[in-house]
Amino acid sequence: MPVTPVPFDPALNAVLESMPSGDGPAPSLETVPLMRETGVFPQLTVAEVIGTREIDAEERTVPGPDGAPDLEITVLRPRHLDAPVPGLYNIHGGGTISGHRHQDIPRIADLVEQLGVVAVCVGYRLAPENPDPAPVEDCYAGLKWMSENAAELGVDPCRVVVMGGSAGGGLSAGVSLLARDRNGPPLAGQLLLCPMLDDTNTTVSSHQYDGTGTWQRGINVVAWQALLGEKAGDPTADVSVYAAPARAADLSALPPAFIEAGSAELFRDEDVAYASRIWAAGGEAELHIWNGAFHGFDVFAPDHETSRAALAARLSWLRRVLGL
Repeated sequence: MPVTPVPFDPALNAVLESMPSGDGPAPSLETVPLMRETGVFPQLTVAEVIGTREIDAEERTVPGPDGAPDLEITVLRPRHLDAPVPGLYNIHGGGTISGHRHQDIPRIADLVEQLGVVAVCVGYRLAPENPDPAPVEDCYAGLKWMSENAAELGVDPCRVVVMGGSAGGGLSAGVSLLARDRNGPPLAGQLLLCPMLDDTNTTVSSHQYDGTGTWQRGINVVAWQALLGEKAGDPTADVSVYAAPARAADLSALPPAFIEAGSAELFRDEDVAYASRIWAAGGEAELHIWNGAFHGFDVFAPDHETSRAALAARLSWLRRVLGL
């Protein structure tokens, strides 16, 4: 029986209809280079995003995981910082197959300005050239570097939130699990924006958005194949819970989570399930499902009322978990 999708909010649907149609070859591992070339994120420089705001930006190279290449990071600091402040550790999205650490700079610069925090945006190796565990291990190594160099950065190491959208949200969840299991850096929270968590693609919402929306079932299947190879989608396969956090049997003792998705996107059900399982384990999770919203709605429709509400909810949660 066909699965009827939840309708898009009319104003958000108008935004979708105004976007490029994306006509081209069907998603496959062979089309990943083309996807990278035709990325949909604004190509603004860091300096252009910051403008005249009282924010200093610095590009740095830091050690990667053992035996792996160094990592490139971008650090944003409030100008005239004179005391340790909370930190944000941001991981970009793109299905682990595309994207760049600079794509979230508009979102992160706003938070640095609004909250007076220091932010680190990490770049990581992309699949399929660098499959699991490369992406999550890169992200974990960057978090360790941030914690170990907190004094130099002006960061309070006990008040750090790991965050990201889409694949960045999934990697943030994976990094949170790694930090717990390796007795790694303490985390004050994990901000998971429409996170990509479940490689099996078996939920109702994963079928509802097959051929519609900004991130569709076809490319999602390809992205998981790029990351996990033949194991992707096989519920009996030995898949790392750090790559696909929905597979984790134990979600106890994790930092407080903020989990957000649209009601009209394929990650909706896996994100709701992840929050529910955190609650079942006695943990803390704040869940927001925005009616009629598609994947990445706040990026593509920043002036929509739903986007404004979502940004306000994130800001409120950050203030609470960081004690601001």
